[in-house]
Amino acid sequence: MKDIKKALLKKVIIERPRSSHKGDYSRLLLIGGTYPYGGAIIMAALGAVRSGAGLVTVATDKENIPALHSHVPEAMAFALDDKQLLEQQLQKANIVLVGPGLVDDGRGEELLQTVFDHLDQDQTLILDGGALSIFAKSGLKFPKAHLVLTPHQREWQVLSGLDLTSQGAEETGEALKSFPSGTILVQKGPATRIWQAGQDDFYQLEVGGPYQATGGMGDTLAGMIAGFVGQFHQVSLYERVTVATYLHSAIAQELAEDNYVVLPTTISQHIPAFMKKIQKDT
Repeated sequence: MKDIKKALLKKVIIERPRSSHKGDYSRLLLIGGTYPYGGAIIMAALGAVRSGAGLVTVATDKENIPALHSHVPEAMAFALDDKQLLEQQLQKANIVLVGPGLVDDGRGEELLQTVFDHLDQDQTLILDGGALSIFAKSGLKFPKAHLVLTPHQREWQVLSGLDLTSQGAEETGEALKSFPSGTILVQKGPATRIWQAGQDDFYQLEVGGPYQATGGMGDTLAGMIAGFVGQFHQVSLYERVTVATYLHSAIAQELAEDNYVVLPTTISQHIPAFMKKIQKDT
């Protein structure tokens, strides 16, 4: 097990070049928020935008778009049922996040199939929430894209076949051998672990706590991961995902000093300042 140290944070969160522009920080496509879970994709979009993503586009139910824009005017949006536009946006995106607030049904399975069919090895696919359940039972082959999985304990049970009492480090490491080399797993739980398939070691969080036990926490984390994956290309994908996951809980821990519970949207509000503090800290 590896600790997440200050040196890793500073290695990842570096000062932006003065000559950079939004295109340097990637095009993100976020897919989800089907009725009645519209808030999930909004929280994911907040996490992505406030983490520094360059261009964020959201595909969600048409009825959810006004609420999305009222919370995140920086994000573009279109109706999930517009298949032609969805395919175009899948081809344009550098990072695709699927799953926050996505209902596990026939429509969801068809959507995930479309995503898998239109991605290539130069893109990164993050599967969260409903997309994990759909993927586990659908029989879909692994996509060509770089793969990041963000399951909580019950979702990991479905994906790996490990019940809740058998998800220790040794068992999880063994289960990961059936996934493509390089697959990144954010194994969420009381002591969240971040793995990369093909490596024996893993990172484990020593920050965070029960004040995070509220709906939407994982959606915000997924958005933050997408935002970090789209930038900081001077380090590996694994390091980007690890630091985003750490930051999510570190912000919550700091806020918990004055708050009994910490809301996901409150974490998002504090992301830019927390990142700046790390970048400036000597």
